[in-house]
Amino acid sequence: MLAMDRTRLRYFLLLAALAAACTRGGEQIGADRSALPGYDILIRGGTVVDGTGAPRFVADVAIRDARIFAVEPPGTLDAGLAMEVLEAEGLIVAPGFIDNHAHIQTSIHRYPLAENFTRQGITTILASLHSGNQPWPFGEYLDALEVAPNVGFFAGHTWTRRRVMGNENRAPTEAELGEMMALVEQTMQEGALGLSTGLLYVPANYAETEEIIALAEVAARYGGIYVTHMRDEATGLLDSVEESIRIGREAGIPVQIQHHKAVGETQWGWSELSLEMIDSARNEGLDVTLDQYPYTASSTSSAVLFPQWALAGSRDDFAARIADPQQRARIEEEMYEIFTRQRGGNDIARVQFRTVRSMPEYNGKNLADLATDRGMPVTVATGIELVIELQLVGGFSAIYHAMVEEDVERIMRHPFSMFDTDGDNVAYGIGFPHPRSYGTFPRILGRYVRQRQVITLEEAIRKMTSLSADQIGQFERGRIGERMYADITVFDFDTIIDRATYTDPHQYSVGVVHVLVNGVPVMRDAALTGARPGRVLRGPARPDAVR
Repeated sequence: MLAMDRTRLRYFLLLAALAAACTRGGEQIGADRSALPGYDILIRGGTVVDGTGAPRFVADVAIRDARIFAVEPPGTLDAGLAMEVLEAEGLIVAPGFIDNHAHIQTSIHRYPLAENFTRQGITTILASLHSGNQPWPFGEYLDALEVAPNVGFFAGHTWTRRRVMGNENRAPTEAELGEMMALVEQTMQEGALGLSTGLLYVPANYAETEEIIALAEVAARYGGIYVTHMRDEATGLLDSVEESIRIGREAGIPVQIQHHKAVGETQWGWSELSLEMIDSARNEGLDVTLDQYPYTASSTSSAVLFPQWALAGSRDDFAARIADPQQRARIEEEMYEIFTRQRGGNDIARVQFRTVRSMPEYNGKNLADLATDRGMPVTVATGIELVIELQLVGGFSAIYHAMVEEDVERIMRHPFSMFDTDGDNVAYGIGFPHPRSYGTFPRILGRYVRQRQVITLEEAIRKMTSLSADQIGQFERGRIGERMYADITVFDFDTIIDRATYTDPHQYSVGVVHVLVNGVPVMRDAALTGARPGRVLRGPARPDAVR
């Protein structure tokens, strides 16, 4: 009852202030909300980590009309003039976290609260498509969204190429390339932040570098950036970094290498060389950045276990190649190289099933489990045989345990590395997702900042917020400061941690207390509010680049 009386009191105080602001010298004027002394929300007594990398400080943060109205020493702002007070003493008040890559591009409308992301403190999700489909008609889809987080989208090379050429393994004709360029141009005009590629996957893998440069040039004309899942993150890692840099140089476009990693035992430690290449490019004057997720296992489809040429065309085309003894022998030989040098070494247990539509009872189990159950030797040769069998009936998605902690930490320390979940919209308890969908940002803060002290809290928050916001031209986000948009995450630094595991992934992280998007609470006291104040963040990502 007391809380209700206080809320009513604040309401009447604001009404009185409004009446005073609307009458000056006895003359009625239009209500000017900016002249009011009150504010919508006061976050009181928290420790502010402002997103710039500056040292933390204790302050009250007032919010009005979607933006931060004031940041003042504790007690300076009158709590009685706030419609709502969120107590934050002992908690960290930071800009909302920005997820640089998640698989939401055609599903966010079905999961508008984005709970597995929101509970990590994420207030902005970027849908860099890589191998995924692009919503179409693009502008109509963006206009119709009513979701909790802010969202941003990219023009997808894979979708564009498949729409024009299908899964054909060849270069486009001049006319086809023109059609692809026109699709990218339309997508950029309707609000995309740049061009996204997934060059590991069919059919994008069939594109020569020159094709990507031509499309990137279109995105560059509209102030876009280029984000990429590179062609190879294993044995061809360094060549792929060089290709990414070349695209940026020749297309005149900023480059962001996404979920940067060194996959496969023979490549462990190569991140030292790849980061040196990025530094060299930056010293040349090129704008090259990167992001990562903080896990030593990746997740993608079974297609990555095959040489890409084997998957061209339709499923029937693949079956015909497998039925041909000579082609099958070649496929198996190249798969052996992929298994041993890229996706798990000689241990097929490192291939852990996520979703096997033809055998759902194996979701969460691994390839060695299937071999054992079949009474087959647990060898790479067996693994290849079983993967081919499963691919013939639709394939599977899997978690690949093929990275090492030292590379994860080295990449995290790089001054121009940011973070992404590479995660999916998840319905709680449904399916078998990679734990990154639930735990990425709390894992960074709990494991790598608090426990392992790989980077400082201020540096982690800078990478999660202002560095990422600036990358997409959102200079009024990613910071705690007056007139900034009020995307804010309040969390307990002593307790924040991920709980999702590879074998028990459906567990929300803990430690995030309040999350605000554009000044509206989407999570209050660790409970979702149901609000959908998110906005579509449209390009240009680099306004000064538009020409």
